[in-house]
Amino acid sequence: MSEMQTNSNPQNSTPRQVFHVSPLIRITLLLLYLVLTVPLPFLSNFTHSAIPASWLSVGIAIGFVFLYGALGDRVILDEKSLSLTYPQWFPSIFRKGWSLPWQDIQALKPRITGQGGLVYYFVSKNSDQAYLLPMRVVGFAKLVQQVEERTGIDTRDIRPLAQPWMYIILLVFTLLLSLVDIWTIYTAFTLTNS
Repeated sequence: MSEMQTNSNPQNSTPRQVFHVSPLIRITLLLLYLVLTVPLPFLSNFTHSAIPASWLSVGIAIGFVFLYGALGDRVILDEKSLSLTYPQWFPSIFRKGWSLPWQDIQALKPRITGQGGLVYYFVSKNSDQAYLLPMRVVGFAKLVQQVEERTGIDTRDIRPLAQPWMYIILLVFTLLLSLVDIWTIYTAFTLTNS
C-alpha cells in the first residue's frame, strides 16, 4: 500500500488526497525509542533498582503506543479544506488535529526553530491561531504544490525541515546502538545468573 492515497469522490471534481508520515521517519523514531528504553528493565533488575522492572516495562509499552499514535498523523486534502488528523483510537487530549478551509488560508509564514531549522505555519484569515505545515509526509512536494494551486501562495522556496539522508544517518546510528543494547542485556543476564 502506498503511503500517499488518492480517493475519488464522485461529488467533487478534485479527488481526496491523503499524505501519511514517511515510513523512514516512523520506523527510525520508533526504533530509536525502543533502543533507548528496552534495556532499562534489564538494568533495573541488575542494579536492584527501587523501581521494579515490570513497572518500567509497562511504562515503555505505554510510551510506545503513544509514540506510534503521534506518528500516525496524516494530512487530508479535499475540495474544501486541508486537515491534519490522528488515528481515531489516539486520545485527542495529547494531540489534536485541525482543519483549515482553503479560502481561510491567508499566508504561509516561516519561523526559525530552536535548532536553526525553518518551519512554516499557515496563517488563517479568521483566526489568530497558526497551523504548522506538516513536513514529515510522503509526497511533501506534491502537498506543497496542491497548497499553491488552491491558495495562490508562492511555495517555491519551501523545503522539508529534515532531508531523508538525515533520517538514514539516524537509523544507522540507532542500529549501531541496538548492538550495544544486545550486549547490555546479555551482560545483565549473564552477570545476574552467575
